Amino acid sequence: MLDEFKALKKEANEKMDKTIQHLKDEYKKLRTGRANVAMVEDIKFLFYGNPTPVKQAASLQTPDPHTILIDPWDKSVLHAIDKGISDSGLGFTASNDGRVIRVSIPPLTEDRKKEMVKYGKEMAEESRVVVRNWRRDINAKVKQLLKDGHIGEDDERKELDDIQKVTDNHIKTIDDLVVNKEKEIMEV
Repeated sequence: MLDEFKALKKEANEKMDKTIQHLKDEYKKLRTGRANVAMVEDIKFLFYGNPTPVKQAASLQTPDPHTILIDPWDKSVLHAIDKGISDSGLGFTASNDGRVIRVSIPPLTEDRKKEMVKYGKEMAEESRVVVRNWRRDINAKVKQLLKDGHIGEDDERKELDDIQKVTDNHIKTIDDLVVNKEKEIMEV
């Protein structure tokens, strides 16, 4: 039975960790007023007729806090990448000098910062819900073990408590991510 409990805790941890990693990845794309290559790396442009993310056709750098530099490996796609950025709807201004593309990231207004913070909190709440849903699913498996007679009530209570601790740790991590992202958005 101990192995089964370990497997359930491991499953809960892995699924909750993936949820947190997803939130971190989404937060990288959340605009803070500071240049970050994650803001443009997934923008698609037509590369020989195929929609291709910028990161697969160019090196990306942030030479300063308000500029992203896109250096395509094949200079013939400069105009296609430029068009992809313009068509993305992100509101970035790109300038193409024939060798590289410079994307200017304008500073955020106070209202826009507040919108970004609100959106970040919404994303965090969605992640909390997902973590709680994983807890619910794992708890159902533990309760099924009790119902099937594989474990006793004491074992069930202990396992439910352990899963709650795992959940609480993941919720705290999400809360910490929100606080840090809010600081990052508001300080710029």
